[in-house]
Amino acid sequence: MTASPAHLFVLPIVLPLAAAASILLFGERLRRFVSFLSIGFSVAGLAVALEIARWTARAPHAVGVYLAANWEAPFGIVLVVDRLSALMLVLSGVVSLAALVYASAGWSRAGVYFHPLFHIQLMGLNGAFLTGDLFNLFVFFEVMLAASYGLQLHGSGWPRVRTGLHYITVNLLASSLFLVGLAVIYGVTGTLSMADVAANVALVPAVDHGLLHAGAAILAVAFLIKAAIWPLNAWLVPAYSAATPPVASLFALMTKVGVYTLLRLSTLIFSSDAGVSARFGAPLLLCGGIATIVFGTTGLVASLRLGRIAGFAIIVSAGTLVATIGFGDVALTAAALFYLVSATLGASALFLLVELVERRDGGVDPAPEPDEVVLVDEDTNLDDAEAPLVGRAVPFSLALLGFAFMASALVVAGLPPLSGFVAKLGLLDALAAAATAAGAAHAAGAWTLFGVLLLSGLVATVALARAGVQHFWAGVARPPARLKLAEGIPVLGLVLAFTLLTVHAEEVLRFTTAAAEGIYAPKVYIDAVLSAKPLPGPTRPNVEAEGRP
Repeated sequence: MTASPAHLFVLPIVLPLAAAASILLFGERLRRFVSFLSIGFSVAGLAVALEIARWTARAPHAVGVYLAANWEAPFGIVLVVDRLSALMLVLSGVVSLAALVYASAGWSRAGVYFHPLFHIQLMGLNGAFLTGDLFNLFVFFEVMLAASYGLQLHGSGWPRVRTGLHYITVNLLASSLFLVGLAVIYGVTGTLSMADVAANVALVPAVDHGLLHAGAAILAVAFLIKAAIWPLNAWLVPAYSAATPPVASLFALMTKVGVYTLLRLSTLIFSSDAGVSARFGAPLLLCGGIATIVFGTTGLVASLRLGRIAGFAIIVSAGTLVATIGFGDVALTAAALFYLVSATLGASALFLLVELVERRDGGVDPAPEPDEVVLVDEDTNLDDAEAPLVGRAVPFSLALLGFAFMASALVVAGLPPLSGFVAKLGLLDALAAAATAAGAAHAAGAWTLFGVLLLSGLVATVALARAGVQHFWAGVARPPARLKLAEGIPVLGLVLAFTLLTVHAEEVLRFTTAAAEGIYAPKVYIDAVLSAKPLPGPTRPNVEAEGRP
C-alpha cells in the first residue's frame, strides 16, 4: 500500500453537495450562470475522479482509506478507494458531465430544481462507490434514490407520472428489504463495517449460518432489484424511456450501482476465506443473469422505439455482468469491468439520441409553392418528394445523428471495430477458458452463457439496424433536425469516450485486470481498513508546568 492523499477521497461526495448548495442560493435566477456553475462543478468532479484513478494505478493493490470522523473502523464512518471504486467514479464523472451539458440546452428548465437534484443524485452514486460500511451504503442509496424520484418526474406529463409512481414504489420496497437485511446481518455479526464483517464471517457459529445467509439473501434481492435482474425489472424500461433524455442517460448508471454492490460484497464477504459461506448464492447469480439476458434480448427484438431499445440494452448488460459474478473468475471479471464501462457509455449515448431522433421524425416538410416548377433530367436520382439528389449536401445535423447512432449501435451490439467488440471478445475468450479449466457443471454454465451472449449480440444487431433504417433511411423525406451546440457536444463526447476506450483498450484492460485481482484478494482491503489509524489531535499546553491555575 502506498501513501494516499486521504482528503482527496472525500471530494467526490463533497463537491456535488457543495454544488447543490451553491446552486440553491441562486434559485431560478441567472439560469445561464447556474448552468455554467453546475457544469464547472461536474468538470471538477471528473478531474478528481481521474486523479484518484491515477493514484490507484501506481500500485497493484493500492487501497486508500479515509476516516471521515477520525474514528478507526469498525466504529467510525470509513471511505475506501481501490481500483474498482476509482473506475466507477471515472465512469460516473464522464456520464454525468455529458448528461449535464445536454440538459443545459433546455431540459434543465423543464422543471424546478433540476441542477440541485442532479448533483444530489451524483453525490449518492459516488458515496455508494466509496463507502466501506453497509449502513452508510444504505444512506447513500437513499440519497441517490430520493433525488432520482424528483428527476424521474422532471418535465411532468402523464407518462412520467405513471411510470414514476411505479419506479418509486418498487424502490421503496427495495429499500425496506435493504433495512431488513442489514438488521439480520448486524444481529448475527454485531457489525456493519464491510471489512469487519468479512474478517469475522468465517467465525460465525454454525447455528447462525441460516440467519447470516437469510440476511445476505434479503440484501441481494434489494441489490438485484436495483440491478434490474429478471423477474424484478419490469419497472425499468417504462421508467427510463419516459424520463427526459439527460435523466435517462444518468440513470444508465443506476443499474451499475446494484451490480457494483453485488460484486463488492460477494468477493469481500463471501470470498474463498469465508468457510462454509464461501461463494454463497453464486449459482443463482449465474442463472439469474442468463435469464435476464434472454428477457432483455426478447425485448430488444420486440421493440421499435429507440428509448425502449436503449432500456432493454441496459437490461442485457446488467444480466451479462451479474452472470459473470457467478463464476468468480479473475479474467472473466476483468473483461466484465471493461464491458461495464463500454456498455454504459453506449447506452447513455443512445438515451441522449432518443429525443434528437424523435424531434427529426416529428418534423413537417414545408409545403411546396404552387407555382414552383423544378426541371430535372429523366436520369437524375430523385428523393421521395421528387427533388433531385445530385449535388445536395447531407445536413450536418443529420450526419451527426447518423454517425452517433451508428457508433452507439456498434458498441451496444458488440460489433467491430469499437469498444463493444473488444469487451464482448474478452468475455467470450474468458468464458471459453473457464469452461475448459472447470468441472462439468461449471463448464455447462460457461458454454450456456457463451451461446446466450452470441445470440443476444445477433438480436441486438438486428434490432438496432432495423431502428436505424426506420429513423434514417425509410419513410417520407424529413427536414434536418435543428441541433443546439450543447446537444451535439455531449453526444460526440460520449462517442469520443468509447473511441478512446477502443484505442487504449490494452491499458484499460490492464487496469481492470488489476482491479479484478484486487477484489479477489480481499485480505488487502480488510487489512487496509482495519489497520487505518486516526490522525493525532491537537495537543494542549502543559498548564501546570507553566504555573497557571
